Amino acid sequence: MQKDCLFCQIIRGEKPADFLFKGESLVVFKDIYPEAPVHLLIVPRIHIRSINEVTDKDKEIISQMILKGQETAKDQGIAASGYKLLFNVERGGGQAIFHVHLHLLGGWR
Repeated sequence: MQKDCLFCQIIRGEKPADFLFKGESLVVFKDIYPEAPVHLLIVPRIHIRSINEVTDKDKEIISQMILKGQETAKDQGIAASGYKLLFNVERGGGQAIFHVHLHLLGGWR
């Protein structure tokens, strides 16, 4: 983990977050600037700066993030109506926090 990374600080409990899940390898918490009725962040505990820096050794955690997104969508009651799983990559792709995270967005009517 990086000392100054916001998500690393949240994972360490140094900054507040509204957690829905805390697991051994990842966490899920509410986005503080939601862009949908349900807007959650799925974040690995290990610090990976960007999808551009994912390597073969990270395959398992990326897969876990996607499967946790699927499970969380079911838990939130939005799986049947539909949802988005979104990685923003680098500034030009909308990434604002440089720690890989997967957005789960849904709940629109």
